[in-house]
Amino acid sequence: MIAIEHIQTVFGARVIARDVSLEIPAGMITCIIGQSGEGKSVLLKQIMGLIKPTAGHIYIDGIDITNEQNPHRADALKKCGYVFQFAALLDSLTIFENIGLALIEQGKSSIEIRHAVHEALALVNLPEAILHAYPSELSGGMRKRVGIARTIVKKPEYILYDEPTTGLDPITSRLIHELMRQIQRELGVTSIVVSHDIEVFKFVDYVALLHEGVIKYTGPADTIWKTNNSYVQQFIRGFPIKEVPDYTACLPKGIGAVR
Repeated sequence: MIAIEHIQTVFGARVIARDVSLEIPAGMITCIIGQSGEGKSVLLKQIMGLIKPTAGHIYIDGIDITNEQNPHRADALKKCGYVFQFAALLDSLTIFENIGLALIEQGKSSIEIRHAVHEALALVNLPEAILHAYPSELSGGMRKRVGIARTIVKKPEYILYDEPTTGLDPITSRLIHELMRQIQRELGVTSIVVSHDIEVFKFVDYVALLHEGVIKYTGPADTIWKTNNSYVQQFIRGFPIKEVPDYTACLPKGIGAVR
């Protein structure tokens, strides 16, 4: 499990996070939503150990990865895989080389790398014919899938997706969301998704809303449209916070608002 406790993040005079606390349920997909500039991607990078928070702690399976002196920190971080917003493939390498690069660095044999790359490619539903192509020869959706394959080839226990459907059309976005769910089910991983795409609610288990440096809402994804939480309604329906209707008034008896 990943536990985020009282994270504060300050860049110069700008306060990104004031007091962020959140538990990520194991074996589930949690989506973090919020307006642009709220620090969602920064939070993902902090979980990966790429950015150190100003204060607070992040635990991966009980290991405090914000403590750079912790002897178990590196092993905890190896459990995480990161899917970049724009795939971040290396243009000078073939698709095979992009996916297998991390395994080369781990000292895997050529046979092990080939098997792992083919296995990862099959999981993201891409044909083996593209292995000798270069990123510039693929569509945006295919590059996203290759980026996911490059992450899962290392068999992480946690996958962090940073805006995985940015720049994609609605049909391709849905395919990426379905793929995320498929990977979670087949590999049993725990996933965190940062997204502005409300379509993602159909494919995740939990939703957390980040607003002004604080988590303002957490709840099951299948109840997100029923909540009268004003911050959620502002995000998904565009209502100003003071004008949010109480949607629970029209729900069947016995069903109330969630947090």
